[in-house]
Amino acid sequence: MHETFFQKLQRVKLRDIGHIFLFMLAFPVSLIYRLFRRDLWLICDNEMEARDNGYRLFQYICENHPETDAVYAISRRSPDRERVCSIGKTVGYGSFRHWILYLSARYNISSQKGGKPNAAVCYFLEVNRILRNRRIFLQHGVIHNDNEFLHYSETMMKMFVVSTQKEYEFVCEKFGYPQGAVKKLGLCRFDYLHDADVKPRQILLMPTWRSWIATPTSASYDIEDVSSFTNTEYYKAWSSFLSSPELHRILEENNMDMVFYPHRDMQSYLGYFDISCPRIRTASWPSSDVQQLLKESAYLITDYSSIAMDFAYMRKPMMYYQFDYDDFRKGQYKEGYFSYERDGFGPVVHSEEEAFSLLEEMIKNRFEDVSPYKERKADFFDLYDDKNCERNYNAIKEL
Repeated sequence: MHETFFQKLQRVKLRDIGHIFLFMLAFPVSLIYRLFRRDLWLICDNEMEARDNGYRLFQYICENHPETDAVYAISRRSPDRERVCSIGKTVGYGSFRHWILYLSARYNISSQKGGKPNAAVCYFLEVNRILRNRRIFLQHGVIHNDNEFLHYSETMMKMFVVSTQKEYEFVCEKFGYPQGAVKKLGLCRFDYLHDADVKPRQILLMPTWRSWIATPTSASYDIEDVSSFTNTEYYKAWSSFLSSPELHRILEENNMDMVFYPHRDMQSYLGYFDISCPRIRTASWPSSDVQQLLKESAYLITDYSSIAMDFAYMRKPMMYYQFDYDDFRKGQYKEGYFSYERDGFGPVVHSEEEAFSLLEEMIKNRFEDVSPYKERKADFFDLYDDKNCERNYNAIKEL
């Protein structure tokens, strides 16, 4: 969804303005500090968690290369902080010290584009070439859409990690990065998907977010009425799905359980869903871990989420339930090289009736994966081993 400068300005918060002063104070200090820590690696994921590619790389470094001066940035309020502190050095996310380390570090490494002391201030400094540090993007997932916010003009990243050959070719062609900046190394978290202990009766329902609902601006109304969450197509479709007597019957008659875990950016709306079926439970962050849910579930129902890539990497079956495809393309991501019908790792359905019919069929067949989806998964992931962290570490060292 293209936004005007005024619409982008609506996302700026008071804390962003405060971070301008933190930057101004930290900059002269960093000029001296960097003399004493010339090879500092600053790593992070999301401000509040350590469960993604940044954490897995940090864990690998602490266990295999303790000589590397690595620090992980995480909020002091994070439920994951104690775990990270037990394996290595940390800094409070967004703190004055975080700013000093960010300005001093030889490498700033994150799975998130916004993985920095303050995303708004750093974006302005980096894209306008005021700040020219070495930033490495570990990726949050396998790219399959044309994510314009990740184009080189919007990031100025030194290194951009991808996981598959098709993704590599697409990013090289469309995203505008200098030659050699895009590297096919694999997602660090993939190293930990090879030991899945599957619960054969667990289905994971995990829809992705909708940017125009999660962070509404005046541009959101070009898509739909977002004045109330219950007005949105997202709410209406998933509420109807979860409360359907047909779904309840399928789960009960087949002794199946379903876990509903919407994208983190949509979890503030969980309370709007009235789930009365004992066979369905809601899961939320931080008590539930996405990677663990993916590993233990036998079947996935999603819409457009990139977590389908993780599920496909584990060679497990899924379906895509897509009821708002046109709005999603208009409001969130443009279509890339990946067509769900042509390249997807499971059938695409557009109605509840299709979804329930397919689900019952898959249950009766014990979630056996079939052609052409089985072959698509094997062909797509040409890197399939537990050396992703090692490849990422070595590539950063060689910069």
